[in-house]
Amino acid sequence: MVLLYQMAGITQCATGLRIVGIAHMTIGLAFSAMFGIRGLRKALGLCAVVLAFSPGQGAQAAGGELATGSQSGLPVPRFVSLKSDRVNVRGGPSKDHEVVWVFARAGLPVEITAEFENWRRIRDWEGAEGWVYHSLLSGRRSAFVVKRKTSEELAPLYETADPDSAVKARLEPGVLGMIKRCSGAKCHFIGEHFNGYVPQDRLWGVYPGEKID
Repeated sequence: MVLLYQMAGITQCATGLRIVGIAHMTIGLAFSAMFGIRGLRKALGLCAVVLAFSPGQGAQAAGGELATGSQSGLPVPRFVSLKSDRVNVRGGPSKDHEVVWVFARAGLPVEITAEFENWRRIRDWEGAEGWVYHSLLSGRRSAFVVKRKTSEELAPLYETADPDSAVKARLEPGVLGMIKRCSGAKCHFIGEHFNGYVPQDRLWGVYPGEKID
């Protein structure tokens, strides 16, 4: 369900996110409550967010080796999650740079694309980039369901990682959860009122083929 309304001549939207189970149970979640207000630039025009975003491949250095951050020694890019319910995103790697938007929900997945001292440049699901202090990020992996470009099909939630496992529910785009493990084909995906396995290509927050133990 998508609700459109006009305010000061600007069209905004709130997307009703729900889990559809075999008993047709629906769980309504307001889009603004799920993702938070991130400043005027990011708070307006959210109708298309996450619905057609394809996860990117991890960058590799020359010779096929995975590139690593200059500060942490960890792979760059890499996915992490927000640790705090309020995360200021700045235009540069210092507190002297202005805050360009604010995340207002802990647990959201973001992608680290660069490191500078104690600062990390992150990319969100819309492709916007900015700098956050490293202590506001967590190594815990989260993700949310994305829409297939060529289909309106909801993402199946399987009982197990087995290819022949039964489908126990279907998840709409935008449903947020934590990643426990990924095989490269499916991820163990857990959230409020659901626990199962989702095809890896239906999640933003993990790379195609990435394995997580």
